[in-house]
Amino acid sequence: MMRVIMVDFDSLDEQLVHALQVDGRASFSRIAAVLGASDRTVARRYHRLRETGAVRVVAVPSSPRLGWVDWLIRIQCAPDTAVAVAATMARRDDTSWVCLTSGGLEVTCITHTKGRGAPLLRKLQRGPRVTAQCILRAVAGTAGWAGRTAALTDEQVDGLRSPSLEYDVPLELTAQDQRLMAELAKDGRTAYPALAAATGMPESTVRRRLGELLRAGAMYLDVETDPMLFGYSTEAILWMSVVPSALTTVADALTQHPEVAYAAAVTGATNLFGFVVCADPDALYDYLADRIGTLPGITHIETVPLTTTVKRAGTLLPRR
Repeated sequence: MMRVIMVDFDSLDEQLVHALQVDGRASFSRIAAVLGASDRTVARRYHRLRETGAVRVVAVPSSPRLGWVDWLIRIQCAPDTAVAVAATMARRDDTSWVCLTSGGLEVTCITHTKGRGAPLLRKLQRGPRVTAQCILRAVAGTAGWAGRTAALTDEQVDGLRSPSLEYDVPLELTAQDQRLMAELAKDGRTAYPALAAATGMPESTVRRRLGELLRAGAMYLDVETDPMLFGYSTEAILWMSVVPSALTTVADALTQHPEVAYAAAVTGATNLFGFVVCADPDALYDYLADRIGTLPGITHIETVPLTTTVKRAGTLLPRR
């Protein structure tokens, strides 16, 4: 189970998190030059946040680029079983974003499948307590939640931005690529010598191949952190039913909402899924009533409070 780690967190820390979202493997010297701080200060800040579990950079496979299919799973649980179900889901290699919702009565997660079959779906008990919706397209939040990417100027972002993606590059993952990506899912800033030892590849090969995988869009680097560090205490999942003809219009509108951390078009009666972050319950009310509730084409919204995030995008690490 993930713990909420509260640490001293100031504007320089916010800038550091934003910088890591732009380029998760940028050197401390490069980040320091952009932020106008010393290398030692930036390194010290990062290690403090990383060692307390407040911030972690992780590599996330890009399912569309790899030809994978993602499924959004919702499991209704008895009050005394939800925590155990969430823990079981989180330990799997094919899951991410495992959350307890509805006051601890539901578990939601995403499972990644490499073909038409979904091993996790076959293992889950069939019945009305389990629903699975195929994620058709991510429509918002693909560049990171706006709440943690507002600390740098456009000029600073340009100074950190990685090379453009090269989608025309042939992409075939080898067993060594998979081991490399597995190590980076634990810590996206793992040093090259350690990655070489874990994969059995020479360090020069690791350095070259990691760059190729990032540029080809096989994976991307994300920053895991708790919204409470930024002053946001309320998270919720929105299950929306949208008239098909209005789906693109609503999706485009969500990209302009800073409250939306992620949204995707999915199959099923609720054909749009959203993960929102607000300052408090009152701010969530305002967002529902004055922002998303006014969008034409939405016929129904179910708002489900998020209680606990058990696993985010990266590999679940043992508790320290």
